[in-house]
Amino acid sequence: MDKKSVRDVNLKGKRVLMRADFNVPLDDQGNITDDNRIQAAIPTIKYIMDSGAKGLVLMSHLGRPKGKRSPEFSLAPVAERLNELLDNEVQMANDTVGDEVKTAVEGLQQGQILMLENTRFYPEEEGKKCTPEEQEKFAKQLAELGDIFVNDAFGTAHRRHASTAAVCDYISESVAGLLIEKELTYLGEATAKPKHPFVAVIGGAKVSGKLEVLRSLMEKVDTFLIGGGMAYTFLKAQGYQVGSSLVEEDLLDTAKETLEAAEKAGVEFLLPCDHVIGDDFSADANTDTCGLEIPDGWMGLDIGPQTLKQYSDKLKSAETVVWNGPMGCFEMEPFAKGTFDVCRTIAESDAVSIIGGGDSATAVKQSGYSEKMSHISTGGGASLEFLEGKALPGIEALDAK
Repeated sequence: MDKKSVRDVNLKGKRVLMRADFNVPLDDQGNITDDNRIQAAIPTIKYIMDSGAKGLVLMSHLGRPKGKRSPEFSLAPVAERLNELLDNEVQMANDTVGDEVKTAVEGLQQGQILMLENTRFYPEEEGKKCTPEEQEKFAKQLAELGDIFVNDAFGTAHRRHASTAAVCDYISESVAGLLIEKELTYLGEATAKPKHPFVAVIGGAKVSGKLEVLRSLMEKVDTFLIGGGMAYTFLKAQGYQVGSSLVEEDLLDTAKETLEAAEKAGVEFLLPCDHVIGDDFSADANTDTCGLEIPDGWMGLDIGPQTLKQYSDKLKSAETVVWNGPMGCFEMEPFAKGTFDVCRTIAESDAVSIIGGGDSATAVKQSGYSEKMSHISTGGGASLEFLEGKALPGIEALDAK
């Protein structure tokens, strides 16, 4: 990693402003239903406090309040959960910036933590419905709350928001937290110097969402294992019957070109050879299995048993596995086996396993194999863009080593 991390700076006596990703799901009563993102920030928080920082100021977004103060998107439940996890009182500010917040921050003593209110209560955070000058002013106000900025919100690193990137322009030191350091280490090694055989498992609904990652990994992987709805666009491009399965008709030529590029690069590009099919997109659909071609009136909703065996054999011999996107509609029990069995095979292999965020991370957690994976990314969009070779503004803005 060519960016400074929190380990590279002296935090003693310094006030630290930390951007975390506390965008956690809440139920109708405002209770947190999954605290994984909060748990993921704990190591960096503890490191900062153990290093003698003179107070820690935490900031994050939560949900999509669209630039307005919305009580249902308050970070107060996160502060309460942090109180429990840290055994340390986390004070909750009433706002994100302003005189009251500055006074609270200036009053922080060593070991004390203050949580700012949702950064997206201000339109200036995302830069929407405001001028660039207004976003700059908001970023400056945030920067005034700390001596050192630590970004540990990998999930939003692909956005140039005030609290993730613009703030770096107005504070003396900007470094990565331990979570971002870990993300960049695993994702960077996977794309720069993977151990071979290198297998990429790519799924999800649409080819359009994964084209760039396929192109980026084309010169690096040995084998692509393709699943999910995107597989049917490739199969139809090859002339196979896919019934009423999801197909991006406007990308059939692009799919053919991708297959040709893989052949030219000497990359194995495996598509499902059989399918679990349904006569409706629902958990109550009539189901069946079929071979390579899908009859009219049926849609492919999961990979079939022969495909699963073929894919499992490839995964068992892999040294590096990157997985982004489920193999089928795992949210519905009749179509979950392919995704969960791929989880199990990866978990039981000796490969370095890197799981993209989003649906892939959700599937791994539901499968019960989270602890067996080398790394599960906390950022769906960010991990995908990183694998695509794109620069992430929240990372680019940090100080170089």
